[in-house]
Amino acid sequence: MNLCIHNLKELYRKGSLTPEQLCQQLLKKCKEETSPVWIYLLSENELEPYLNRLKEFRPDELPLYGVPFAIKDNIDLALVPTTAGCPAYAYTPQKSAFVVQRLIDAGAIPLGKTNLDQFATGLVGVRSPYGAVNNSFVPEYVSGGSSSGSAVAVAKAMCSFSLGTDTAGSGRVPAAFNNIFGVKPTKGLLSNTGVVPACRSLDCVSIFAGTAEDGERVLSVAAANDEADPFSRKASKGCKPETLAQKFTYGVPQKRQLEFFGNKEYEQSFYASLELLDKLGGKRVEIDFSSFLDAAKLLYEGPWVEERTVAVGDFIKNHLDESDPVVAEIVAKAKSSSGAELFQAIYTLQAYKSKSDTVFESVDLIVTPTAGTCYTIEEVQADPIRLNSNLGYYTNYMNLLDYCSLAVPTAITSTVPFGITLVGRAFTDEMLLELGEKIHQLTGLPLGAGTEQPVFHQDKQKQTESDVVLVAVCGAHLQGLPLHHQLQALDATFIEKTTTSKSYMMFALETKPPKPGLIRNESKGRKQVVEVYSLSKENFGSFVSFIPHPLGIGKLELADGSWVSGFIAEPVVVEQGGDITSFGGWRNYLSSL
Repeated sequence: MNLCIHNLKELYRKGSLTPEQLCQQLLKKCKEETSPVWIYLLSENELEPYLNRLKEFRPDELPLYGVPFAIKDNIDLALVPTTAGCPAYAYTPQKSAFVVQRLIDAGAIPLGKTNLDQFATGLVGVRSPYGAVNNSFVPEYVSGGSSSGSAVAVAKAMCSFSLGTDTAGSGRVPAAFNNIFGVKPTKGLLSNTGVVPACRSLDCVSIFAGTAEDGERVLSVAAANDEADPFSRKASKGCKPETLAQKFTYGVPQKRQLEFFGNKEYEQSFYASLELLDKLGGKRVEIDFSSFLDAAKLLYEGPWVEERTVAVGDFIKNHLDESDPVVAEIVAKAKSSSGAELFQAIYTLQAYKSKSDTVFESVDLIVTPTAGTCYTIEEVQADPIRLNSNLGYYTNYMNLLDYCSLAVPTAITSTVPFGITLVGRAFTDEMLLELGEKIHQLTGLPLGAGTEQPVFHQDKQKQTESDVVLVAVCGAHLQGLPLHHQLQALDATFIEKTTTSKSYMMFALETKPPKPGLIRNESKGRKQVVEVYSLSKENFGSFVSFIPHPLGIGKLELADGSWVSGFIAEPVVVEQGGDITSFGGWRNYLSSL
């Protein structure tokens, strides 16, 4: 089911779905999830008060009427234990965190609490006694952290949006690795009352969503001044999104300052993502990113490490056996700084801040990768601190320098998704969300890891009757793969990610770039993953001209019984290629190599 907020509200208006029915479906789905996404799921009885309250309203009377959401388990939900990823630390709050209560008041329904790197210390999602949360695309890879469960819950369509926290990148890295949006608001825009602190002066509540539109809706509800939180700041109307509608300037770090840790696919995906901004009217300029990188180093080398000891240091010292050993090691590294050392660090940071602010005088925003690479769970467990540090290369400076940012999904590689981060001055959150939505529409990516949440889900019968052609692609033209640019150049519109019927065999061809060939065989075939796009009839002809022998275009049967144009191969591929039918799709085959 498409869990986007506008879609749910439309279903509620029509009476074709009720919040009770939706919650029953989602609870069943959550309970069947094999990865340890959830620490605590509400029972039907516990959900009843939230659902009963909605009976007093019509769908249009509450901005988040009946919208299900998840909560990172370092954020309080009334009468539900908060563990911060450590059972021995658990307590049961009597009231919800300020931001959670605002969402509930707006009609949102909390489904439960999600897994995290213990005490929100990590960018990997493996530092939890509840288990490592698997990446939603390739289970062997990390999901990103520390808001691991919150990101995967959205990516796997278990909820419409979720809350995370972000001190050093925890609200952005998991978004990139799971093909969703990560909203890292201006510091203080969302209240931290009822949130277990990591570094209290830097912590931000963050938002995960499938679309920028949903992220903006949730942010508009959640943002409010909280007199109980001394770090709360009144919302300020930032740059109007119209200022970027036609022409804007964006900064990109100098090539020598970019780091992909040997990941060529991520490097290629980054430059392909920049072309999307250029297409939207962006003017690309190189900037000196050194002050941002220097500021990032202070997070784990300066007195801000000690701030974590203020939050949980004594507890960890007294409960070493119940603490994650990597988290305990990080917190234990903090040395007691003198007042002079603290002030010197503040002066140094302010110098970096001044230099970084100067960069923004010549650009509207900055664009970087969200992360330079991704690792397997096994790799991270073998080298936990160094690889975690690599993942924070583009994120650690953000809250120290008081900027807001938006993680935008832009590609799906042969392993895990890739995304960019839009960086703006404080209170330009709205501007970033508007631009992020435009970028996302150009990618044609599905939402999260599901097949039922396309960006542009349109009625296929209407498409067939109009002046367009539906085309199913199964190999190198898939999103993020080498030939996808051909579809982009022809203004193809993404319709959905789905599968063929059970009647197709797939063979790997030794071409450049490598491609698969589909052969219809009702006795030996199985479902194969495809992406469906619409092309104008004129551009469809151009697309067909690109296709080399022994591939061609014919009619392809989809899982729902409909027929569309799609890639088929001549029988010779049975002899020329290797049989990869059992993988069920080209991406699955590539990830096995």
